[in-house]
Amino acid sequence: MNLKYTYWAFKEAIPPKICDDIIKYYHLKKNRQKLGVVGGTSNNGNNLNKQELKKLKKTRNSNIIWTDDSWISRYVLPYIKIANQSAGWNFQLNGAENFQLTKYSTGGHYDWHCDSWDSAYTEGDYAGNVRKLSMTLSLTDKTEYEGGELLFSYGNDNLKQKRKIITCNEVFSKGSLVVFPSFIWHKVQPVMKGTRYSLVIWNLGNPFL
Repeated sequence: MNLKYTYWAFKEAIPPKICDDIIKYYHLKKNRQKLGVVGGTSNNGNNLNKQELKKLKKTRNSNIIWTDDSWISRYVLPYIKIANQSAGWNFQLNGAENFQLTKYSTGGHYDWHCDSWDSAYTEGDYAGNVRKLSMTLSLTDKTEYEGGELLFSYGNDNLKQKRKIITCNEVFSKGSLVVFPSFIWHKVQPVMKGTRYSLVIWNLGNPFL
């Protein structure tokens, strides 16, 4: 699928106090913290053996908490609708999954991946839906950590064209967010110093025809 816009960003859209409140919420719910996993790994990363853990951390090293609290959703979900229209994607959407609060400590990272799969969910509340739009909100400012940049890999469907890699500079400042199609490949560079907090949401819809 060829796109005019790979992503749509909003700089400093969410007030710093709200970002701080979300981080405080993370720490209040720390008993629900899990190790972030990747597709094909057990949903509970905390139960992996040493070999599985070592393999996982080569691809992803972060801690997460799941939440569906409405006080968070009312701040961020409107931007997804705006981005969907402004970027001209106009994807049909049915709703969103639970939110993922993510903590990248020093050494934390997430290698190249895309958020969507080749088929729809087959069970549970999301059955029949696929991930269509992803959103990442920066809860910390770039001055609070080193590394940790969000990168995108993109290009058109012409296999002869070299794909481009771009750093999403628009989300360096606290409260900035970016929305992008879930099939776009992206990564989080290793955090070299400090801690990077983010909020991630996946928006669902009927499978693409």
